Amino acid sequence: MLESPTADVILDALASVLLVVGGLMSLAAGIGLVRLPDLHSRMHAATKPQVLGLLALLLAAAITWRSWELVPIVVLAWGLLLLTAPVSAHVVGRSGYRTKHMRRDLLTHDELASAVERISREQPPNRG
Repeated sequence: MLESPTADVILDALASVLLVVGGLMSLAAGIGLVRLPDLHSRMHAATKPQVLGLLALLLAAAITWRSWELVPIVVLAWGLLLLTAPVSAHVVGRSGYRTKHMRRDLLTHDELASAVERISREQPPNRG
């Protein structure tokens, strides 16, 4: 890596900026979960800024470590979040739809209604 003191200062400043950006993105995700009015807005707040916030924090950690050996761990951690965040948001969205915790007035086209209707006709109700 670079050995000059100037390069160290620049890398430390970049890592500091990434830490602040990552912290602010994570804070925005947390505030969005508490303050946003409906399920779909909260779902968006839980996934989008959190993924970008973790990326900024992981990049800051990688810059601070100054070691190429730890980069695969950073990529793995971010990759796992990229795989799990959309899946969890999908599950929350589907369960919110089925339990009627959504605002139908905000939908322009309900693509899931026909599938839920078809499945509810095919399956008899569970009677305990």
